[in-house]
Amino acid sequence: MTVSEQFNDKKIMIWGYGREGKSTEKWLDSHTSPSSVDIFEGTPEDMLESGAEGYDIIIKSPGIVWPPKGIKPEECADITSRITSQTDIFISAYGDRTVGITGTKGKSTTSSMLAFVLEKATGKNVILAGNIGLPCLDFYDEAGKADTVVVLELSCHQLKDISCAPHISVFLDLYEEHLDYYGTMDAYFEAKSHIVTRQGRGDIAYIGENVPEMRSASEQKRVIPSGDEISEIQLGLYGEHNKVNACFVKRICEENFGLSSSDVLEALKDFEPLPHRMKKIGSYGGIDWYDDSISTIPEAAISAAESVPDAEVILIGGMDRGISYSVLEDYMKTHPGFKFICMYATGERLEKELGGRASNVFFVKDLKEAVDMAFEITSSGKGCVLSPAAASYGYFKNFEERGDVFRELVLEHGSDKSV
Repeated sequence: MTVSEQFNDKKIMIWGYGREGKSTEKWLDSHTSPSSVDIFEGTPEDMLESGAEGYDIIIKSPGIVWPPKGIKPEECADITSRITSQTDIFISAYGDRTVGITGTKGKSTTSSMLAFVLEKATGKNVILAGNIGLPCLDFYDEAGKADTVVVLELSCHQLKDISCAPHISVFLDLYEEHLDYYGTMDAYFEAKSHIVTRQGRGDIAYIGENVPEMRSASEQKRVIPSGDEISEIQLGLYGEHNKVNACFVKRICEENFGLSSSDVLEALKDFEPLPHRMKKIGSYGGIDWYDDSISTIPEAAISAAESVPDAEVILIGGMDRGISYSVLEDYMKTHPGFKFICMYATGERLEKELGGRASNVFFVKDLKEAVDMAFEITSSGKGCVLSPAAASYGYFKNFEERGDVFRELVLEHGSDKSV
């Protein structure tokens, strides 16, 4: 029985009707023959109350928490339907030709970088999909064609419910994140670890040096780049961490796709940085402005400060999700050469925790006030980086909108464009 045939003559519920839910509905309509397909947009609590009686399969969107917070799995025993996801359906069908990439930091850049190098250097048909914003089932037919490679960026939410994993899996790094969703680091790591622990014999995993040990039947390779390996990589991106990401790409290409080191290094030179990832906006008012709105954890803001060559002012803050900011607070206090402008709920928390002990830290209400202050306190010829170390939710639709608003605010102030 094929993957799509498993849905024939079944009563199916699509739980969540955003971009992925609509994509799932379209795939079911064109590839399967279910007895019925219904849409459910209720909360996990609604699901517990109303149940899913009579449904054979529930295809859940990744952002939905199940079981609900504070509810033990055994308390959900009345929900007897098989719960799956778009990601699990796709990997079940095409996991043998898929490279899956996850990590707290760098998964979008690494996924895009790998897809770029493979397409440029191998001539294969390369699909880039997943958490990067492109539902994988939209590429179901294309993925089945000969000589096709699929690169999937995978979030913790997408990985939480998978029953199988890509043939080649990449777990870049692990930092404190999404505790508002998972509650503990152990639960967060458990969700992400499925990219490796769900692999079987013959599969391959590339794992970063700060990722804990995992049990799996697959072959696991620790990627700990040497100084020489990093120094030979030339990128149009800021930051040593991006060179580490490129080392993952290089090893995957050489060891699995037969590319030479020179082929990979040459292709990497032409890779363009993604939007909102330490991307230079331009020079306005004698200041260089950089958008790193993708930054949602303290380590990312520190990387931005260390990586952008002329950085002096860093804009910090957004939604407070309860993660620890101690590493960033220590960095602020021990690096007086930088100035940090803090805003929103994260800024309020940093103000309390720092207790006014850092003279190079300033507090404002929102992004507009932060940009206004940055124009005042950034030295001519120096740089200002938006690297919030916090989620955008509650203030912006997503990190892309936050970066776009930042750019608009800078342009409203500026002239003197030099790039």
